[in-house]
Amino acid sequence: MASGNPLFNEKAYEEALCRTQRCEGIMTLQGTINKAFFLLFLCMTGGVLGFRHYQAWGAFLIPIALVCLALAMTVIFTKKTAPLLAPFYALGEGLVLGMISASFSTLYDGIAGQAVTITLLVFLLMLFIYKTGLIRVTRGFSTGVIAATGAVALFYVGSLVLMFFGIHVSYFTENTTTNLIINIIICVIAALNFLLDFKFIDTLTSEVAVPKFMEWYAAFSLMVTLVWLYLDILRALGRGRSR
Repeated sequence: MASGNPLFNEKAYEEALCRTQRCEGIMTLQGTINKAFFLLFLCMTGGVLGFRHYQAWGAFLIPIALVCLALAMTVIFTKKTAPLLAPFYALGEGLVLGMISASFSTLYDGIAGQAVTITLLVFLLMLFIYKTGLIRVTRGFSTGVIAATGAVALFYVGSLVLMFFGIHVSYFTENTTTNLIINIIICVIAALNFLLDFKFIDTLTSEVAVPKFMEWYAAFSLMVTLVWLYLDILRALGRGRSR
């Protein structure tokens, strides 16, 4: 089964399947959840530091973001590095989010706390929906979310390319009603990705044998979706406040 999160795919896990008896430990659902919450704790710790010391860290925003990107790419292509690099990624990404949140807070008081609360509630809501089966993660549902996620990715990449060549992209600069609606739709798509990710992890931990280090990789992948959701929720709240 495929997942909307590009870091969750059958090839990624197939490469790490325990095909012999040499695996030192097996990936479990509970272990993955524990590591996901640990990375979340590190991310929030970094967020607090970045938020409180925005003036001191502000000049390092782009370098830290680039380091986080390098760490993420390393984990994606060398999955065994996840236990070592995922915590550093979470902490660094937290610093970046904290600084971005601080800049938003200078314009909209209390917006960062609202965004954090909403993001965590959405994550827990998606986990509840998955556990209770309120939304069934069928093949058709998965295909739809994957297609929507791909469209969002193309939109972001295309926008960055256009802005690199000096072409104005209104979505990132103008707080229109249309942009707010698009923003909310993107938040919904990000949230739905959690259902696919939970299903994929559940399937792997119950039907196949995967090495223990993949718990870190899975937790890291969930963190990527969480960061995406938070940033778009923050942007949506900012647009709502500006109206």
